[in-house]
Amino acid sequence: MKNIIKTFALATFVVVLSACQSDLMDLAPYNQVSSGNMWTNENLADKGVLGVYSALRSEWCGNYLYNYEQFGASCTPRNGIHALLRGNCTSSNGTFSTAWKNLYEGVSRANDAIANLPEVPGLADAKKARLIAECKFLRAWFYYNLNVLYRGVPLYLEPTELDDYTKARSTEAEVWSQIVKDLSDAISDPNLPNKYDKGNGSYGHITKGAAYALRGKVNLWLKNYSGAEADFKAVANCGYALFTGDYKALFKEANEQCEEMIFSVQNVGLNGYGQDMSFRYGTRSTFGSCWNNYYPSTDFVDTYEYADGKKFDWEEVIPGYTTMEPIARSVYFLRDNMTDAEKTAMAGVGADLSKYLDNGNEARILQVYTNRDPRLTQTIITPYSEYLGVNAGKDQVYHLRWPYRSDVNEPHDMRTDTNAYFYYTYRKFVAEGASEIPNRQYSQIDLPLLRYADVLLGLAEALNEQNKTDEAIPYVNMVRERAGVAALNSNEYTQVNGQADLRERIQNERRWEFNGEGVTYFDELRWGTWKDKVFLNGTAGLKQIWGQVTQGYIYGGDYYQTWAISVTECEMNSNLTQNTGWIN
Repeated sequence: MKNIIKTFALATFVVVLSACQSDLMDLAPYNQVSSGNMWTNENLADKGVLGVYSALRSEWCGNYLYNYEQFGASCTPRNGIHALLRGNCTSSNGTFSTAWKNLYEGVSRANDAIANLPEVPGLADAKKARLIAECKFLRAWFYYNLNVLYRGVPLYLEPTELDDYTKARSTEAEVWSQIVKDLSDAISDPNLPNKYDKGNGSYGHITKGAAYALRGKVNLWLKNYSGAEADFKAVANCGYALFTGDYKALFKEANEQCEEMIFSVQNVGLNGYGQDMSFRYGTRSTFGSCWNNYYPSTDFVDTYEYADGKKFDWEEVIPGYTTMEPIARSVYFLRDNMTDAEKTAMAGVGADLSKYLDNGNEARILQVYTNRDPRLTQTIITPYSEYLGVNAGKDQVYHLRWPYRSDVNEPHDMRTDTNAYFYYTYRKFVAEGASEIPNRQYSQIDLPLLRYADVLLGLAEALNEQNKTDEAIPYVNMVRERAGVAALNSNEYTQVNGQADLRERIQNERRWEFNGEGVTYFDELRWGTWKDKVFLNGTAGLKQIWGQVTQGYIYGGDYYQTWAISVTECEMNSNLTQNTGWIN
């Protein structure tokens, strides 16, 4: 698949299948193929299907995980906090129109392929069936995202001209039903393989394993827990399994086709055909200088337990920490051997320097991150930990120190986009050293959308919700053991006390396991926990590491948990009804 993408990219082949952008509808430049000519031979049909896959590269569709991550419990945007989190969002917000447009672009491309593939001359019946099954999965993927966000959208299942996009919204249940049908059709097709092994020329194409995994997630939304259980168990029978190596290594190029990856956006290091997670999550010390648009949530970092399962408590490491004013406790994060000028400056902003240690301040705070769940420091760059970045084109080890001095001179502090504040930064998805990615804005590393850890924790949830708590625990433990943390029921801290306790443990496990992957927002919406876990009773927001709020969140109301239909879309289609609470 990567080879196909590369060839496709180098040929600058652009497929015009959209019925969502009027300025493209009647144009077919020399380097484009119109929909009418797309399905005239096998070669063009292959490219047409690739055009459906390429819709995953658009915002809100697949390759931009941070779009969703900013709304979850584990991440906070660096600046320009979204209006959904500021409490002043309106239905004219561009996010709503962009997501709607791009996801329907994917639907439109899939519909075009599904309708026309049966008539392609010279295309073998088995291949036709397989490609149709792939496109039905992709249509289900786009509708899955639409239905989670808008809870009921118009269902278009045939190629549609722009002027004919006039349907009223189907109900949320009707859309789920269609998604299940598409996924069931894909699963039933004997030509769709269970799995592609690493190195297979077709790797990256949809498989039965992917269809089972997505249908299992849909069944969780439907609270059809027995159906979800069956689907998730079927994924293992397709040949998928947990990656057995280091959690951090799972997100490196060498393991992008490992047995855990079920469905990924295929990337190559070419402009427009790679992903920019490293660019968005990285810092000025990352290869080529990056932007760190998103930070790990300070509140969320505190939820990571110790490796033995004991809950983290600031008071056990630094007695009196939680009763201090946030700015006062910044003293614990200061570097050793500060200059007199630095001490004066920190005292001036409110740090309680009576608790400062000239030698040992760094060692004291390092204890906070010692013996914690290894996924914490494998996902997040914590104070005074090492990060392999780049200086003048060469590898350079940096440390996240405060106050910042220099990334050029010894001892090489990590440089962020805003050295006026001290935030956690991401390690996951961020390049290390000069050789890991060819360009800061397009990494060749595939981005996982479905992986086997998701399946295992989904299976555990489905079993637990059927009161099969004892059966669910081993599946959670598979994920925990790979992460390097104590198994449930292995010591006093990990004893499971019934269904409600395991439910909370599974939810936390998902938050830690999928931090940075754009998964947790959908989870919080499905569980009904978004308000409690993201807004924290009015105390949440972008915070410096010691808890000082720099930009706070405001909960706008329960109706914010369903996205607004864009004003523009409502104006173009008078049959659309707005979601409750939103005003056109």
